[in-house]
Amino acid sequence: MPQLISFTDNGLFCEAGNFYIDPWKPVAHAVITHGHSDHARFGNQYYLCHRFTKPILQLRLGDNNYQTTDWNETINMNGVKISFHPAGHIIGSSQIRLEYKGEVWVVSGDYKTEDDGISGKFEPVKCNAFITESTFGLPIYKWKPQQEIYDDIITWINKNKENGKASILITYSLGKAQRVLQAIKETTQTIFAHGAIFNMQQTLIDAGFDLKPVVRITPETPKELLKETVIIAPPGAEGTSWMKKFHPYSIGVCSGWMQVRGNARRRNVDEGFALSDHADWNGLLKTIRETGAEKVFVTHGFQSAFSRYLNEENIAEAAEVKTQFGDEDEETDSPLETKPEEKENA
Repeated sequence: MPQLISFTDNGLFCEAGNFYIDPWKPVAHAVITHGHSDHARFGNQYYLCHRFTKPILQLRLGDNNYQTTDWNETINMNGVKISFHPAGHIIGSSQIRLEYKGEVWVVSGDYKTEDDGISGKFEPVKCNAFITESTFGLPIYKWKPQQEIYDDIITWINKNKENGKASILITYSLGKAQRVLQAIKETTQTIFAHGAIFNMQQTLIDAGFDLKPVVRITPETPKELLKETVIIAPPGAEGTSWMKKFHPYSIGVCSGWMQVRGNARRRNVDEGFALSDHADWNGLLKTIRETGAEKVFVTHGFQSAFSRYLNEENIAEAAEVKTQFGDEDEETDSPLETKPEEKENA
């Protein structure tokens, strides 16, 4: 029997159903795992996504032909049964389960196994073949419980206040920002935000999510209002003139890459918090075992090293697959020193 999903120049293709999952070139029918732009791109004729993902796509891609579904709801497309299951990565993020002639494949997209209370609790899905990310597919990446990281962030903010400094937290606008804002919402009455953070946060609030509102920073925002406060900004704001009006301030970066000692110093920031929206080493291995998959395809990240480990330890028959995923999330350009073969596939 041929593979239910093939890896083509346009992306992950299900020939039996005549659709693509997270295609990186325009196609007729696109099934979307989540709203990050390396997985949800412009130009497709029809989009199928989780209903929580639709407002995100509307913000980023504009009006299109969107069809939505709920988790665990089955849709039949040319004889292929499609269902969406929580991936825990960001709001609306889903694993895509495909069933055809008794064979089951699952495309994970990006996923996180610790429940953040916002993104939907991750559910491992039994399957014959599993397509997994490996953004943090090395043993060094083992996360602390998220509440410990949240407590560290709050302590850092309070210390900055005592020292008369504003706290600038660098987070990705979709996913990380929502988690961080929920964690620190009691630290100060007003939290200020870069326009990119504000737009996404307000879009999700308008869609019905119970999230912390933020105040957008504009050129007219009085400097005195920003003293000793908390500012949320995307990675693109680092080192720009936009930061000048916040002096004196301290910068903290929320990223899984902060797990490696020295990365905060090399990035020239004051503090690093190893908070990630991706599964760590243990989470990846636990998930693969729980799926029961005989075949595992490893995509973006440390796919060479991770697939080799799966084969050597007889966890699953694994193969690495090169994709175009990982272009948007700031956690995909790893500052970690890697071996030449890993750099080629990172």
